[in-house]
Amino acid sequence: MKSQVRIIGGKWRGSKIPVIDADGLRPTPDRIRETLFNWLAPNCPGATVLDCFAGTGVLGFEALSRGAGRLVALERDPAALASLRRQAARFDPDAIEIIAGDSLDSIARLRHKFDLVFIDPPYAASGLRHQVIERLEATACLQPGARIYFEWPGTGDFELPSPRLHWLKRKSAGQVNYAIAEWRLVG
Repeated sequence: MKSQVRIIGGKWRGSKIPVIDADGLRPTPDRIRETLFNWLAPNCPGATVLDCFAGTGVLGFEALSRGAGRLVALERDPAALASLRRQAARFDPDAIEIIAGDSLDSIARLRHKFDLVFIDPPYAASGLRHQVIERLEATACLQPGARIYFEWPGTGDFELPSPRLHWLKRKSAGQVNYAIAEWRLVG
């Protein structure tokens, strides 16, 4: 049987999303997503969401399920893109924009300012977390007060890459560290 993840809350609660076999694809586990979205509950309604390494799309779809208004999902793997497009058609295609290509290159083409951002690149590409924040800052597409989610290996450490970011919550579970930070106007 094919691997799946499920949406754990909101209007699409219980909906299953297939997990395709793609290099570096590592969907955020249910218990971490549950904690994350407990933290983000007040920030979801009406939010514009950016998922920088969409993969299965479960983080972005979870945010939409909980009331976010718009999702922009970036993904470069062709199989993951095809799966994302199928899932978007199931949920709310008018609220979902899927951009094919490298996240760093795609950020320059973004047309929205974001309230929630998910940054969980493949663990082998640890430098991408800093590079994504640098690009988002350079393109001025983060709303003041935006919540940024980071995920990294449990064996590593991660320092915030900008003085405009401030930790709000940090936690670890098994082999995963995860946290949210807030984007502020001044350091």
